[in-house]
Amino acid sequence: MFFPFKDDNPTRSFPLITWILIGANVFVFFQWQFSLSPEGWGTYLQSFGFVPKTFFEQAPEAFTKGDFSVVSPIYTSMFSHGSILHLFGNMLFLYLYGDNVEDAMGKVRFTLFYLTCGTIAALAQAYVAPGSPVPMVGASGAISGVIAGYLLLYPRANVRVFYWFFIFIGVWLVPAWVVLGLWVIEQMIALPASMKAAGGVAVMAHLGGFASGLLLTPLCKQAHVPLFQKPRTRAFSRKGRRIR
Repeated sequence: MFFPFKDDNPTRSFPLITWILIGANVFVFFQWQFSLSPEGWGTYLQSFGFVPKTFFEQAPEAFTKGDFSVVSPIYTSMFSHGSILHLFGNMLFLYLYGDNVEDAMGKVRFTLFYLTCGTIAALAQAYVAPGSPVPMVGASGAISGVIAGYLLLYPRANVRVFYWFFIFIGVWLVPAWVVLGLWVIEQMIALPASMKAAGGVAVMAHLGGFASGLLLTPLCKQAHVPLFQKPRTRAFSRKGRRIR
């Protein structure tokens, strides 16, 4: 097994929006979700999760009347999670990659980028399963867009990965294109099975968010920030020696 926990990519400013997003997700889960009964969980997910079937049934008439509240579950679902493990996994990836993407875009553009990727991710999942009554929750669609942004901007930045293989334990610096590339491959492999399942992981939302991140990053990054930046440290090492 391996576990990414830190990168070697510094930022020029404090990642305020990234920490606000992390704080908001954690607050919602522990303030409103954590203590819910099983019945309460069901009610919460139906109220604040994004349900494709409900959306497509209500959206045409609502939009005709100028009522856009039907889209609000897209955004409430982005700040809700199904479990502590679900929350932790998403917030780890946002912590690892969000600060640098925010730094490259600026706070306003990054906020819009994050919400747009999350919106496209939810709609992508809804498009492939329009009749699904299963509520979607989680920030992973938006964070998939952040991952795409990081991959375009810093593909050779190194990520510190804790590995454990039987008796072999340690930390290794692995290029972001390897760590995140494996994540993308994993999503593509999981897609066919997820399309057949009634619930579980919304893989199409991940891929939709990732695709939107690839398209939007060149438009949202600040003009002076280049794509495909050079690495700062040597890859596949343990001490992270700097490249001169």
